[in-house]
Amino acid sequence: MNIKEEIISFIENAVLESKSKELFRKPIVGFSSANNPLYEELKEIVGAEHLHPKDILPNAKTVVSFFVPFSESVVKSNRKGQSVSREWGISYVETNSLINRISVNLVDYLDSKNIISATIKATHNYDEKTLKSAWSHRSAAVIANMGKFGLNRMVITSEGCAGRFGTVIISEEVPINNEEAMEYCIYNKNEGCLKCIKSCPQNALNINGFDRFKCNEQLLKNAEELSDIGLCDVCGKCVVSCPFAIMQK
Repeated sequence: MNIKEEIISFIENAVLESKSKELFRKPIVGFSSANNPLYEELKEIVGAEHLHPKDILPNAKTVVSFFVPFSESVVKSNRKGQSVSREWGISYVETNSLINRISVNLVDYLDSKNIISATIKATHNYDEKTLKSAWSHRSAAVIANMGKFGLNRMVITSEGCAGRFGTVIISEEVPINNEEAMEYCIYNKNEGCLKCIKSCPQNALNINGFDRFKCNEQLLKNAEELSDIGLCDVCGKCVVSCPFAIMQK
């Protein structure tokens, strides 16, 4: 196997063999060039605080993005009522932990092959005042052509939008897939769906934007209710209401 195939296999095996594997489905992995000009544009789109891959790893050549999709049972559990489901909360905590382990272990694996790499935490890498992150895993996934942003501000991939993203930046060049991702979001195609907006318990989402502070109020409330699970500031109603939360095969 070449290094690209090795990375994909490493991530797939780590998810499918994890102790909480019943919460997940098979992950997908994408790659983007660290020199892609879109990374410079993120400093304008997201904010000056957003890092460039080379801010994290000076000799960065490739950005590895991966998506860990939740199982169908986890998604269905969170479609009931206005409160976040316990299963969704557990999956959020377990997936963040899994992504961090995968990232650290992949860095060690690549180091054994003399490939320098670096990673970013799965979550909670944001400024508490602005609620903006120094790195957007989702934006990196879009640059890697893994999917496109839907109206719910989630990236809809070939495996849906219900799941979590991770990133590892490496000093090795790998072949990049330049095939543009499909547009799945019905609203973006013909304005024919507003399910994610209607499902938001805080009315934080609308067609013109997203109020991150309103959303965070709900997340903190849910974190208190599920405090026994771990750091669980999560909701996901706008995710599970999407017709493409999980792709029907």
